[in-house]
Amino acid sequence: MAIDTVRRGPSARKASRSLLAYAGILAVVGIFIFPFLTMITTSFKLPTDVFTLPPALLPETWTFENFGLALEAMPIDRYLWNTIVVASLSVIGTLVSCPLVAYALAKFEWRGRGVVFFIVLATMMLPPQVTMIPLYLVFDTVGLTGTIWPLVLPTFFGTPFFIFLMRQFMMNVPDDLIAAARLDGASEFRIYWSIVLPLAKPALATIGIFQFMWAWTDFLNPLIYLNDEANYTLSLGLYNFFSENGIAWGPLMAASVVFTVPALIVFLIGQRFFLSGLATSGLK
Repeated sequence: MAIDTVRRGPSARKASRSLLAYAGILAVVGIFIFPFLTMITTSFKLPTDVFTLPPALLPETWTFENFGLALEAMPIDRYLWNTIVVASLSVIGTLVSCPLVAYALAKFEWRGRGVVFFIVLATMMLPPQVTMIPLYLVFDTVGLTGTIWPLVLPTFFGTPFFIFLMRQFMMNVPDDLIAAARLDGASEFRIYWSIVLPLAKPALATIGIFQFMWAWTDFLNPLIYLNDEANYTLSLGLYNFFSENGIAWGPLMAASVVFTVPALIVFLIGQRFFLSGLATSGLK
């Protein structure tokens, strides 16, 4: 019996540590998910149920009135369409530009490649406040301020973080595979399009999801460049609604749900590719 007790000791301690680890994970998940659940339940509450003592997570009476009030107070459909357009074009620009630059940095041997890659990495250290005014002056000079193009065009010139991510992934593509394709007479663009990009689907999905989230939730750039309400994105529309209507918590939370759910759906759909892309891109 003493031997059995000794044998069960380590396994019991291991089980206890596992239970404590799972309990800690659940506690952290609860902390992060609680504001999201509060937002959803508040969007279905009556004004008299928003602040009650003691506080209640679930409403006493469920109502969809807040969604109707939010739709009446601001054109959510137009804001939603503008946000979809900006996010979609940003994703397209990212998927067009970043893999091309990454392929040149990963699979081409040319003088100064290391210097260019160092410059790309160095630009990641610049805070956006440094480039904010020069970029605004450039777009104002060409007459694009007040439109959605300043929110979209920079993505067609590459994003340093995404270039780095794609380059790390493409470094893992076998050089022998590319050399064999060159011996068969394939052009560089054919190799890039038919061999490298299909292998890089997880990384492409990763940068696509990242860019979609950034464009969807971006507030600062729309605030700087957009001055016509017809071009407002959802983030700027929510801010405008808040400033005009004060703290109408029910409609505000209803509008926030409309703002949050599409991005959450996109992330859940692409989660498998997202995690796979991170695991195979050198960011472990």
